[in-house]
Amino acid sequence: MNRPHVAALGGGTGLSSLLRGLKHRDLDISAIVSVADDGGSSGRLRRELGMLPPGDVRNVLVSLAEDESLMGRLFQHRFADGDLSGHPFGNLILAALTEVTGSFDEAVRECSRVLKVNGRVIPGTLQHVRLWAEREDGSESCGETLIASGAGACRRVWLDPEPSAHPDALAAIADADLVLLGPGSLFTSVLPHLAVGEIAEAVRAAQGLRAYVCNIMTQPGETDGKDAVHHLDRVLEMVPGGVDVVVVHAGALDGPSVAHYGAQGQQPVVVDVGALAERGVRVVTADVAESDRVVRHEPEQLADVLVPLAAEGAARRAESASAYPA
Repeated sequence: MNRPHVAALGGGTGLSSLLRGLKHRDLDISAIVSVADDGGSSGRLRRELGMLPPGDVRNVLVSLAEDESLMGRLFQHRFADGDLSGHPFGNLILAALTEVTGSFDEAVRECSRVLKVNGRVIPGTLQHVRLWAEREDGSESCGETLIASGAGACRRVWLDPEPSAHPDALAAIADADLVLLGPGSLFTSVLPHLAVGEIAEAVRAAQGLRAYVCNIMTQPGETDGKDAVHHLDRVLEMVPGGVDVVVVHAGALDGPSVAHYGAQGQQPVVVDVGALAERGVRVVTADVAESDRVVRHEPEQLADVLVPLAAEGAARRAESASAYPA
């Protein structure tokens, strides 16, 4: 029997954390990574070498690596001094391989082999894009860094120019038993994927189960003061009817940690299960938060919730295939 196929769309630490919980399960994984990053080392390499930003791709490669010890630490090693200051070694490897092979896509595949990645890592697009956001006050910001560092919640995002999707990303979504959106920064990691029209259409048309994993905490500059319904509504605006299941945290959070986050303008995302269900989705509640000082999803606990959904999606696709054979 084939393993359930999961296609996870995201970027940043949210996608990497999710994948760490899934990679040791009996799953076939495709990680579709946003390439809208313009800050730090990625921004420098993007401007100086004209390459796609490698940072989120590097993090996902390491998170799916068979052994994250030595090679993972090497890829994540960040130089502290000299002209290379601020650059992780993995970003430089991806930059060098892009020049040697002439293709960022091929560079990702070669790094996947080096790290013995459990799954496929696919850039959402191979075109250079700029991410734009409109805030609720009508002001606009360009670039992931400026969006995340700005003041006030965002209303919508778009890409300039609107790119074509990576064909492998579209194929992965179409073949997936479970399509995952999130967790991660809503406006700078999740929604940029759906701003690619072909990806939004692929998610809408997907035969597998489609799940949105809602963040546990709000994020300054993106979702200030917004509840889980607001998060879901932003996804549904870009893909009407494109979510079957929403996964939300239900359980206690460490008080001192919440207070620490509160001092930085972050609060727990308020969950109204009834209001979410009114959007026509199934609501899955579970304790999926880490218990230490970092208020984020615990990879293994989240995987425990998602693996049964992948199996359900596989069964649904198999039933549909038998009812409507090719």
